[in-house]
Formats: sequence, structure tokens, C-alpha cells
Amino acid sequence: MTERGLLEHIFERLSRADSGEEIFGADEAAQWPGGALEVLIKSGLLGHAEPAQVIECDGCERNCFMPVHVRPAEGGRPARAFISCDKPEDVGRVPVALHRLEQWQITGGILAGAVARLLGFTKPPHADGAGKRWALGLLKDKEYKGEVKLSVEGGVTLMVAGQSFPLVHVLKLNKRGLKADKDALLRLAEALHGSPRRVWGRLRGASKLPRQPQMQGTTYRAAAETSNNRYARYGRPGNILPATSALNKNARRSECPFPLLARP
Repeated sequence: MTERGLLEHIFERLSRADSGEEIFGADEAAQWPGGALEVLIKSGLLGHAEPAQVIECDGCERNCFMPVHVRPAEGGRPARAFISCDKPEDVGRVPVALHRLEQWQITGGILAGAVARLLGFTKPPHADGAGKRWALGLLKDKEYKGEVKLSVEGGVTLMVAGQSFPLVHVLKLNKRGLKADKDALLRLAEALHGSPRRVWGRLRGASKLPRQPQMQGTTYRAAAETSNNRYARYGRPGNILPATSALNKNARRSECPFPLLARP
């Protein structure tokens, strides 16, 4: 599993959790990329949860999920945990390492707070009544000012300038930390929020189109038709970006209507 795949896995689990909370145990986290757990905890994306009361028993090949008994430290003896096997094999008492009981949690609120901090917002996120969406803060510069929202409904997405796309596309996880690409998010917001002339220029990789005489008559109409065809194919701002375009890491840049978020 890659770091990006891990983020996708965590976000998918959260979006499917009816309780609004998802738990990850120590046995599962041991399979993650090296250092990922520590980074996610440090960034605030995962928080500590209550120790597990049921884990997978490794006392025999059946690997049953069994309740764990914990004895606190006393009389100079350290705390210890074990499973009492009651299966036909009669394995008896199976020792359990205490670190296997550790668990971490993610909720929409925890995620919203972490993403808001990564984007440099100072105020706490504001949740809607259903607890499925959060207003994170205002994204702004000289040409754009608008609210950034996080949703965990049907997938974990960011919403900016009337457009929604997976959160994972602005996050980068590695051993050095977890970062959000705020600059790319701002460039996308400016392009989506700008005039059709400016949006077309952004999509072509330019800040604005040159004002030239040849952009008149037939040539201008041809450019307009090309722009309209692009919107007909990919949707205008306000629609959810298709997963097969800018948000597909394998998509060619020439096919991507929003190259500001496309990845090579």
C-alpha cells in the first residue's frame, strides 16, 4: 500500500461509517507504510481511541476474534493482557502484547480540523446540522475570495468555487509529514471563479488570453465553440469533476479540463 492509497483507504472507511467514526487497530496499522501512523497522529488526522476489547487471537490457526482480559499492574508485576480460549482445541490462556490493544480514530470533525490547519485557516471549522459538512475557512488572494468546505457524504471531498473533488488530490503524505497544496487549490478556485475568457486562459496554462485582432469573426467563433464543447464534455463549474479527467492520476494533461490539479 502506498501513502496515497492509505489516505484513500482511510477516507473511504470514514465516508462509509454510519456512526461518523472509524477505528483503526494496531494490527492493521502495522501493515501501513513505514512512519505513516506517526505522521497521521502528529498532523491530527488520527486521534487516540479507547483500547481494543476484542482482537484476533494468534494462539492457533483459526485466528478467532476473542475478548481480551487485562490485569493492571500490581505488587511489582507489570500490567498484562491475555485471551482465554474456549474453543475445542483448548489452547488455554494466550498472552497478548499490550501494544496490540492500541487504537486510533478518525471522525469528520477530526478530519475537518486537521485539513483546516493544513490549509492555514485559524478559526475552528463550522459543521452543518447533519454533521456531514464543514466550512473550513476563506480561501483568498487578489483575484478570488470564497469558502472552502469539506464533505464526508458519499466520499470525502473538498468544495471550492462550486466544484467538488476528492480531498486526497490536494494532500501529500510521506515520512516527512502531511501537507496540503493550498496554492494548487487557489489556482483552481481562481480559474473556476473567473470569467469565461480567464477560465479558458487558465486551462491553456496562461493567466489570460492575449487581446489580438485575429480573435474576431470566424476565429473567435471557433474558439468559443471549442470552449463550449469542452464544457459539454466535462461540465461547467457547479458540477462534480469526473473521476476520469483531472482527478485521474493517469489522465493525460491534454485531456484534463482542470490541469491545475492534474498529476503526471
